[in-house]
Amino acid sequence: MSTTEQSAAEAILANSDFKPKQEDLVIDLPPTFESVAEERQYRKERLAGALRIIGGLGFAEGAAGHITARDPELTDHFWVNPFGISFNQVTVSDLILVSPEGQVVHGNRMVNAAAFAIHHAIHEARPDVIAAVHTHTVYGKAWASLGRNIDMISQDACMFHNDVALHADAGGAVVTGAEDGAGLAASLADKKALIHKNHGLITVADSVDAAAWWFVALERCCQVQAIAEAAGTVEIIPDEYAAKSMEQTGHSLGGWFQFQTLWQDQMAKDDSFLQ
Repeated sequence: MSTTEQSAAEAILANSDFKPKQEDLVIDLPPTFESVAEERQYRKERLAGALRIIGGLGFAEGAAGHITARDPELTDHFWVNPFGISFNQVTVSDLILVSPEGQVVHGNRMVNAAAFAIHHAIHEARPDVIAAVHTHTVYGKAWASLGRNIDMISQDACMFHNDVALHADAGGAVVTGAEDGAGLAASLADKKALIHKNHGLITVADSVDAAAWWFVALERCCQVQAIAEAAGTVEIIPDEYAAKSMEQTGHSLGGWFQFQTLWQDQMAKDDSFLQ
């Protein structure tokens, strides 16, 4: 385990009531792989599972929405859900591999033009990004129409402290052009999330697991703030406390770890996506 992972694991345990002897501790951590093929299969399984989870939460909207995972060998290619198949029906075998030219090089279904424009630009601009998530969620769309960032009004919001970008261009139009995609990637910069005005949310991470968790969490933050502001005047968490919470919960391992609870529920409910 690296020093960063050790510190992150300790941060997770510090927030737990579980205090056994050090030698008895058991905690899940991201796996390591003995081959590219093994890592590719893992990413595809997590991608199909994330699609099922996000679809099951009601976060998909018709044929819109896409999640991508960078291929571990062909690193300028990405795997993505095919255009026109429900998030709730996608399996590993349905996933398509898309080249940097937008061509489907594995699979027999079409790629969503918006998926290519958005995700290719992000993956190209951010070599650290393994996965990116974008769907048209109810609260994400509602909050994006305000053209403003979320505020630090809850502990959960603090995992996004100074880590959410805003993008205003082409919010009312379908993003299909290379220039529009590049603009989104430029606005995202080095952050893990973006609110696209009049469009919705995008999240990224160094794993499918973390990117999916950030998306679920950001959608909930939009929902909570909309409810809170409708009820009255919200209290903003002081910056020093928000920064501390971000340090404890906003790192990529924290996102990966949180996603495991959703993965466990999905596996118990239906693991047919592994086919």
